[in-house]
Amino acid sequence: MHQKADHRVPVLIVGGSLVGLSASVFLGRLGVRHLLVEKHSGTSHHPRGRGNNVRTMELFRVAGAEPGIRAAASLLADNHGILQTPTLAGDTGEWLFRHIDPGGGLARFSPTNWCLCSQNDLEPVLVDHARELGGDLRYFHRMESFAQDADGVTAVVRDRGTDETYTVRADYLVAADGPRSPVRDALGITHGGPGELFANVSVTFRSARLADLVGDRRFICCYLNRPGADGALLPVDNKENWVFHAPWHPERGESIDEFTEERLRHHIRAAVGSDTLDVRITGMASWRAAERVTDHYGAGRVFLAGDSAHEMSPTGAFGSNTGIQDAHNLAWKLAAVLDGWAGPGLLETYGTERRPVALATSARASARSVEHSHPGFAPAPGVGGARRGGLLDVVLGYRYPDGAVLGTDPGGPVLPDTLCLDGSPGSRAPHLWVRRAGRRLSTLDLYERSLVLLADSPDDAGWHAAALRVAAEDGVPLDAYRVGPGADADLTYDTGNPPETDWAELHGTTADGAVLIRPDGFIAWRTTTAAPDPEGALREVLKQLLSTG
Repeated sequence: MHQKADHRVPVLIVGGSLVGLSASVFLGRLGVRHLLVEKHSGTSHHPRGRGNNVRTMELFRVAGAEPGIRAAASLLADNHGILQTPTLAGDTGEWLFRHIDPGGGLARFSPTNWCLCSQNDLEPVLVDHARELGGDLRYFHRMESFAQDADGVTAVVRDRGTDETYTVRADYLVAADGPRSPVRDALGITHGGPGELFANVSVTFRSARLADLVGDRRFICCYLNRPGADGALLPVDNKENWVFHAPWHPERGESIDEFTEERLRHHIRAAVGSDTLDVRITGMASWRAAERVTDHYGAGRVFLAGDSAHEMSPTGAFGSNTGIQDAHNLAWKLAAVLDGWAGPGLLETYGTERRPVALATSARASARSVEHSHPGFAPAPGVGGARRGGLLDVVLGYRYPDGAVLGTDPGGPVLPDTLCLDGSPGSRAPHLWVRRAGRRLSTLDLYERSLVLLADSPDDAGWHAAALRVAAEDGVPLDAYRVGPGADADLTYDTGNPPETDWAELHGTTADGAVLIRPDGFIAWRTTTAAPDPEGALREVLKQLLSTG
């Protein structure tokens, strides 16, 4: 069948929302040809999924998409914090948190920051970026079926505009087709977890006078908890465009048809505390929050990413960010296998690494919904009882105890009790401002298209020289940098770092040691000592990491 396919690509992506588009961008940056099909006619029109956390913005920064995203998000650039109040009338209520980065402490850990960019604004930026990188994006095209064999996947796709079908032959398929994933169902992959948590009706509306009630309270979200009129209010432009999430209780037999415009207008007015507020409803969409994670992240040559693999409460915006980071983890591994410098076994580490992160993060998201008393959420016993902690612990502190990493504790926690970016294998590499050939950049900016070895040994028998020889002789994309204040350093310290910064101490090694970082910015391996045969030792490390043995 595949000999007669109409199109041949290394990767077929099914789903063109945030995760699918991110996969397209990341694969495009790595030079991997791919085709994306999305059943809808275009990007999202509804302003949802707005919280892009600092780790996601690090990935978009390295991929060159951050400036466009910041520009699209400019209207909400000054919005911070979550307010909880009975109504907006007067100054009642309390801030659950006022600033996401009080005191600017995040700068110690990252070269970027959170970005509040609604999905309807973010997706067009990603579309443009993906197409500039050569992505073949086909909206209003639905994958009807697929079959895989030992060598690849053959899919039948229907052009919904012309009703014509065509076949696509791909080496691998990435399913980013949402929580009701047809691909997941076809693979027979099941999922577990508490299941549905609560349901909301999301309403977009215009109101010229609501801004007067809000005043100078520039929140990300406001939880309005007046009995009988609770909900969540989100600004779109801080002026006339708003979103309101009204609780919906299908478990009580409540039908979505009961949410008429008249009922919603009355609910919004009661929630904000103004019976005469002008409310013109412009759109409505129902959604259900759930906590579920699949038992497997793929089968054979087909991989699940985003909501097709996990669902989680929206509190904290963990869901879309976890999905985007799924795509990033998978992209470099696909590129490595397709380019021939890694074995297929590397792809097995995708689920090994990402599934535990989803389990831990989804539990933390439910706990945060309990903590914030999310409107409409009445948790069942045992739901939302995970340990609570700071956002950064989840966003930057998660680890891969097992996978394409060496020197970890396989039984170690995925989410440590405190944020500790100390260069330990399996953790996100530390951020350090450096200069390379006079240009200022973060060490995180180095990690995308190749493995990177950091060392400061200038002699021909050290780790740096060994990495250069391995890269030249073995065809493995491996960049090596000497770091330090000396004239022989490839990366010198920038004044933006704390005083007395030492790269080796920051990465948990010594002047005789080295650290190997993966293309996704996670520490793959480190050593604190020199070796009699560093070249041989490095080759053995790469053999194990890349499944080439």
